[in-house]
Amino acid sequence: MEALLEPVRRLLPKEAAACRAIRLEALATNPEAFAMTLEKLSADPDGHFFDTLEQATVFGAFLAEELVGMAGLSDEPGTREAHKGILWGLYVRPGNRRTGLGRALLRAALAHARGQFEQVVLHVVSDNDPARLLYESEGFEAYGLERRALKHGSGYQDGLLMVRFLE
Repeated sequence: MEALLEPVRRLLPKEAAACRAIRLEALATNPEAFAMTLEKLSADPDGHFFDTLEQATVFGAFLAEELVGMAGLSDEPGTREAHKGILWGLYVRPGNRRTGLGRALLRAALAHARGQFEQVVLHVVSDNDPARLLYESEGFEAYGLERRALKHGSGYQDGLLMVRFLE
């Protein structure tokens, strides 16, 4: 599995088009897993992804130079919350799941967070067992449950709030 760590690296602003494509794919493929909607993100101007890559830290997973996964890490706004990083948008294409790429993306984000943040928080749909188990295996702990956190169509999903304290 360690050999898979090499294809993960930080995305550059010049890779905004590839980032946009995989983020939109994630929202189309697994809309139930994300708070953002495909309709909202598709309507954002092209510069949005360039700005995102300049302001946030976004890692990409590559196979044969093709972007097949991503994970973002952002600052918590506000000076009293600057010790927290927010993990968001972790996604690996369905055909590339269960290969270690999701874990490699998560580890890259955590490695980047060390020395910058005291903790990393995330929000995961409570019935997304593969994602929850991945996060738990990398030291994240649940600290709360937000009932009806997301609405998808006419149904609701609970959100599990998780934290990983960094030493």
